[in-house]
Amino acid sequence: MLLAKLQNVEKRYHELEKLLSTPEIISHREKFQTYSKELGDLRELFEKSQEYKTVIKEIADTKTLSQDEEMKELAKTELEKLASRKQALAKDIEVLLLPKDPFDEKNIIIEIRAGTGGEEAALFAGELLRMYLRYAERHGWKTETLSSNPTGLGGYKEVVFNIIGKGAYSRLKFESGTHRVQRVPATESGGRVHTSAATVAVLPEAEDVDIKVEPKDLRIDTYRASGAGGQHVNKTDSAVRITHLPTGVVVACQDERSQLQNKTKAMKFLRTKILEQAEEKAQKERAQSRKILVGTGDRSEKIRTYNFPQGRITDHRIGFTIYRLEAVLDGDLEEIIEALVAADRTAKLEKIT
Repeated sequence: MLLAKLQNVEKRYHELEKLLSTPEIISHREKFQTYSKELGDLRELFEKSQEYKTVIKEIADTKTLSQDEEMKELAKTELEKLASRKQALAKDIEVLLLPKDPFDEKNIIIEIRAGTGGEEAALFAGELLRMYLRYAERHGWKTETLSSNPTGLGGYKEVVFNIIGKGAYSRLKFESGTHRVQRVPATESGGRVHTSAATVAVLPEAEDVDIKVEPKDLRIDTYRASGAGGQHVNKTDSAVRITHLPTGVVVACQDERSQLQNKTKAMKFLRTKILEQAEEKAQKERAQSRKILVGTGDRSEKIRTYNFPQGRITDHRIGFTIYRLEAVLDGDLEEIIEALVAADRTAKLEKIT
């Protein structure tokens, strides 16, 4: 069965190679880009399939050698090595054959909102913001704030920001949900541990090709910005609120000094919110295909607890715990992300076997 699947992969790979060498495709920019991407996506799988077939041939040749009494012991040792290599390659190939999330390579927009816990929840939302910004920095990704509602003590009631980097969604898509913090607040004189929460939503950034927004479907309101931001605040109508009339989606941006900059950012967020709404059904189906191991992406689902007294972080979806709280909050999320990716992969493999 695996060889039959690989035969189809090889057939398509060679088809693409031929197509990309024809003048008709070379002169058609969009088709050339589409086929080039498909070929690139298949390359690793194609190379693994060639290696897998080579190992199968070597096993057959070695079995023939094992019939020779003088070569029997040597052939037995070699067959054990080849069998192990075949098993490892088969596992790699099964993973590569899994359907890919169409949004994996996209940039993302992350919304963080303070939940239960008042000012302590707002401070925690600010710490989550810093955690993701530091993670993006470690990967060399760009970040941009789209909208924010800061509090007086340095926290955030709500903050929306963009992470621009190839594969950002594939790495951070499992962060959506409720993040809970347990610690003694700085404002608590009795030294009692409090529990607060903040919600995170990770959205694949929508591009013009994903969502077409007609100007006639928009209502754009301008108003004076409020809060931190310098002398321009409350003096010019630079803040922008955009309503998409067909869907009722509303976004606002006031962080930039100019109305045009705020409108540009708001439009980016608006397209992403419309895409999120359109994809809601598909997202639920994808969550079910993961057997809910890494969650539905629903903000109401409690996915992780950050326990400061014990220096512990627990991801409740997969029962994963580490005692590196400070490092994680400084952006070292890799161990948690790898555990979630592995759980997701295992669930998908179980579904098709």
